[in-house]
Amino acid sequence: MRKIILSVLGVLIIVASVFVAKMIIDSKTNSRTQVEKVVKTVFAEQIQNGTIPIVVPANGNLRAKNRMELYAEVQGVFRGGNKLFRPGQKYGKGETIIRIDANEYKANVQSAKSNLYNQLTSIMPDLRLDYPDIFPKWQAYLSGFDMGKTTPNLPQMTSEKEKFFISGRGILTTYYNVKNMEQRLSKYRISAPFTGVLTDALVTEGTLIRAGQKLGEFINTGVYELEVSISKNFSDLLKVGEQVALMNLDKTKNYMGRVIRINGSVDQATQTIKAFIEVRDSNLREGMYLEANLNAKEETNAIEIDRNLLLENNQIFVVRDSILDIIDVKPVYFSDKKVVLKEVPDGTTILSKPLMGAYTGMLVKKYQGSDDVESIKPAK
Repeated sequence: MRKIILSVLGVLIIVASVFVAKMIIDSKTNSRTQVEKVVKTVFAEQIQNGTIPIVVPANGNLRAKNRMELYAEVQGVFRGGNKLFRPGQKYGKGETIIRIDANEYKANVQSAKSNLYNQLTSIMPDLRLDYPDIFPKWQAYLSGFDMGKTTPNLPQMTSEKEKFFISGRGILTTYYNVKNMEQRLSKYRISAPFTGVLTDALVTEGTLIRAGQKLGEFINTGVYELEVSISKNFSDLLKVGEQVALMNLDKTKNYMGRVIRINGSVDQATQTIKAFIEVRDSNLREGMYLEANLNAKEETNAIEIDRNLLLENNQIFVVRDSILDIIDVKPVYFSDKKVVLKEVPDGTTILSKPLMGAYTGMLVKKYQGSDDVESIKPAK
């Protein structure tokens, strides 16, 4: 009986072991998962080569084209006028800017003119007797001599005898001394050569001014010049008279200028040349910072893309049958944000926006939306 019981238990244990083993085998599953292929969506555009204008950026500060530094050539006390001599004061053409007290010197001029008049008067009797043919013109000159006005030019002397007679009486010497003093007298008054504004005033009314002293600075606010430095590589491409687009630092206002001069020498330190652009606008002020875009030349059979799309070794990403690839290109011009490329076949699909982690052979899909795709077509 005992053997039978042990035999039955043995069979039951074997059957239970087989059953448990089968359950374990059936419950075992494959933990290996399928790896899905990731296809990135990219911004791409099919390009067509064309003509790209090479625009050279430059910048500088405005400077008045017509300016005058005011210096004193005589000595005296600065007398006030109708307008205060202060920065920002406007003056019309011919209007007095500075008036220096000239009463003492004016009296000396009047004394010299009186001496000339007396000399002319003293020779009239001799002219009537010895040279009756020239007497009338000298009589007319003496009659028109006004002590309160500028000394008129002497009558034209037509014969050697007349010249010897007038010169021998010392009239020529006295006349030119008077004209010299009148010329100096005019320097006691400084007038505006053009309509403009006073930008610097170094003296005030009542100041004793000395000869050679700088008094201020006067500019014309209607015309300005912008001095810019450009690479010597474009020196033979710029032309005088070419129109230039200008903008302020905030890029809120645009102006139009014109190249009026180009320096013939190259700066040895920077290897640049100076170009001068004339610009007219009532809203401009001296010292304003402007940026200029100079049309240097046009590059044919080329495209323009963002600089961050250009890889090392002058390569760019292209899309071929939904796979990223790399081609070699030839950069011909770099600007701050753009680069002009050549040797890119027409119809090539290139990335129009950078893709993080891009690599050759990467599966991609072109974005089909129209609003977010950047066009890479040449400028017309």
